[in-house]
Amino acid sequence: MEGGRPQGAPRSTALAFEDLVHPYLGAYTRSPQWVKSSLGWAYARLPKPWRLGWDHRRWEALASERRPEELGRDARQRLGRTLQIALETVPAYAAYRHLRSALDRPSEVLQQLPLVSKLEIKKDLQAYLSTASPAARRLECFTGGSTANPMRFFLERHVTRTREYAFMADFHARVGYTERDRVLALRGRTVPSAAGGGRLWMYEPIKRQLILSTDHLSPANMPEYVEAMRRWSPTLVQAFPSALYPVAKWLALHPAPDVTGRIKGILLYSETVHDYQYDLFERVFGCPVLRHYGHSERGVMAASMPGDDRYFFWPQYGHMELVDAEGRRVDAPGALGEIVCTSFDNAVMPFVRYRTGDLGVLSTHPNDTLPGFPVLERIQGRLQEMVQCRDGRLISITTLGAAHFNELSDVTAIQYEQHQPGLVELKVETRAPLSGRSKALIADAVHDKTQGGCEVKILEVPQIARTPAGKQLMLIQHLDLSREFAAPDARMPAGGSTPHTGG
Repeated sequence: MEGGRPQGAPRSTALAFEDLVHPYLGAYTRSPQWVKSSLGWAYARLPKPWRLGWDHRRWEALASERRPEELGRDARQRLGRTLQIALETVPAYAAYRHLRSALDRPSEVLQQLPLVSKLEIKKDLQAYLSTASPAARRLECFTGGSTANPMRFFLERHVTRTREYAFMADFHARVGYTERDRVLALRGRTVPSAAGGGRLWMYEPIKRQLILSTDHLSPANMPEYVEAMRRWSPTLVQAFPSALYPVAKWLALHPAPDVTGRIKGILLYSETVHDYQYDLFERVFGCPVLRHYGHSERGVMAASMPGDDRYFFWPQYGHMELVDAEGRRVDAPGALGEIVCTSFDNAVMPFVRYRTGDLGVLSTHPNDTLPGFPVLERIQGRLQEMVQCRDGRLISITTLGAAHFNELSDVTAIQYEQHQPGLVELKVETRAPLSGRSKALIADAVHDKTQGGCEVKILEVPQIARTPAGKQLMLIQHLDLSREFAAPDARMPAGGSTPHTGG
């Protein structure tokens, strides 16, 4: 092992510009459109090896591998490398170092290691960092404010971004996307000009994204969105389901075939998509609708396929297993269990048997679509939960969580509660009181993220209650939002298709 990374694992032989410029992403996004256009145009024309590192082709080849025997061999090797790093260099696994002699059987070793939760990592982050990787290799990250247990963690600098780019490119290729396509993006990104009553969209030339403000998805603003789509001609949609839904409803009532006819694929992220939404997207856009599953910690990644709605996990990305409430492995088709992941290719902080909190159901049908890929019939969790602004706008907790409140990374748990439009209570369960500065920063972030539509009242509580089933609710919503956020009426026109009757 060299520098905390086992021999044979891909590594960059030169710095990836993506990591060097990422700290300036916020300033770039907030800049005027002419600045984004100029800088983005220049940056996008840099050779890929400069932007992503010289190993980007090896990562792309790995992500696109489909031979079952090669996938199985690579997954075993990568699991063994992750366990080697953990057992040899991570203090939390010092008591298990005697298992190193059995690393030629990594799956057996894995089952002898404990399950790990976010709370355990938050209590002692240093215990889960590799002592063999220098601090300069650590890429500091935070889970979003839309998770009940925000957490600070580390990925590997000059490795993680290049690797993620390769696997996401493989996902995008499932609908025929190429780097020459433009993307319609509704994934919670703030559009600075919208705050002052200006333009509700912006164009980002590096990723060729037309970004619509997800904070202004009211019917009155839809004509401007449609005109922006007409101007920039996107051919792919990347969206939170809750953000795309009002756009699709508008287009169902006000058809724009010159806009929808160009779309060749819809990729959905971060939330559970309801059946009625999925059906509407298919009918309005007439193209494949794929679902993606992943998380900030980069432990596992899965996605559906055109013609197959199940979740297929890339075995060369990370190791996935299901466990029951007692932590026992779930391997019966049709059985429900919690998704547990073991990450690959993170030498600074390997996640081993990490509990995601998401629930999955093992597929009951043979995998003839992607042999060698573990398959879940469905994933439960990641619900769409909305808060209402004072002007009536609805904003998803997922969108709000895109603010990534660093100030919450050390708290035990959080929960939103809303009694009136424009005001959200944020309950914080913490061992140490939040400082006045931290509270002010969170309040400013919520105000900015909702474009001035919501204020936040922060309440420090001794404990956040759970449901009788033991689940912690992310949002307690006392407002009736059923009229604003509901399944389409059965009489809604569907472009000649059979009227939809609900999901």
